[in-house]
This record gives sequence, structure tokens and C-alpha cells, in this order.
Amino acid sequence: MVNSQVPGGGSPPRTCAGCGGRISDRFLLFSMDRYWHTRCLKCSCCHAQLGEIGTSCYSRGGMILCRSDYIRLFGHSGACSACGQSIPASEMVMRAQGNVYHLKCFSCATCRNQLVPGDRFHYINGTIFCEHDRPGAALLSGHLPPLQSNPVLPDQKCYQP
Repeated sequence: MVNSQVPGGGSPPRTCAGCGGRISDRFLLFSMDRYWHTRCLKCSCCHAQLGEIGTSCYSRGGMILCRSDYIRLFGHSGACSACGQSIPASEMVMRAQGNVYHLKCFSCATCRNQLVPGDRFHYINGTIFCEHDRPGAALLSGHLPPLQSNPVLPDQKCYQP
């Protein structure tokens, strides 16, 4: 995203990609190969004016996102932590300890059963175990954090209105 001053002289008027109106403001934003009023380039989720909160924005699945919402929706890489494949913007995801998973990839490391909303799971050193297959206390070294049971809840994505 580039914040620039509208050049004077004989340059043609710019059209805002957000509202379609003519940009006659002193400053405009250039992002995703289009020009924007500073008030029109907003995060599709939180509606923050992106020019006011930073110098970068993210685009995925037709959404324009601030850094926080991009990471919240897609993780740091935008990829599933289990298979490494990209997660489409329209797909529901599961989360554990800041990692994001496809629904089909959120499964027990031992029995491979997919966990669904309402199931309880244990997350140990980046590995997911169902309630029945969690490693016993005898297998855990003193260096591992204590087991924590977490209810599985799907994570809703937000959509551009």
C-alpha cells in the first residue's frame, strides 16, 4: 500500500476502487493495482481504515484485510498447520494454540479420527490427540507442559458485505 500525494497539473483524475468516486483529495492510496480514497480502503472484517493503521494490507478471497485479521483468519502463513496447503477464504477452520487447520486435517495423531465441534482434545508440543488417545503421564517428560483439555469450536470466517 502506498500513500501518495495526488500530483498536480494535467494528470487525469483518479477513480476510487472502493466507492467509484473521483479522488480529488490531497492524498490517495495505491493498493492492489488500484487507487483508493484514504477513507475507502478498509479492512473487510474490522472496518479499520488501513491507511491509518499501517503501510501494508492483505488480500485473500476477495477480502482486503489488516494484518491482525489476516493472521486471525489464516494464521501467519495462510496455510494449514497439518498439511501445509493453502486454506481458501470461504472455508471454515479449526484452531489450536495459534495454529490454523482445515477441518479435515484437525484429527487425532494416534487414531486419525477427525475432531468435530464439541469434541475434547489435548494439544501437546504441536500434536493433537483425542480425549481417548492422549499420552499417559508415564510417557510425558518433565519438560512438557501439563495437559490441557480444550473444547473444539469451529472458527467462523468473516465475509465482505
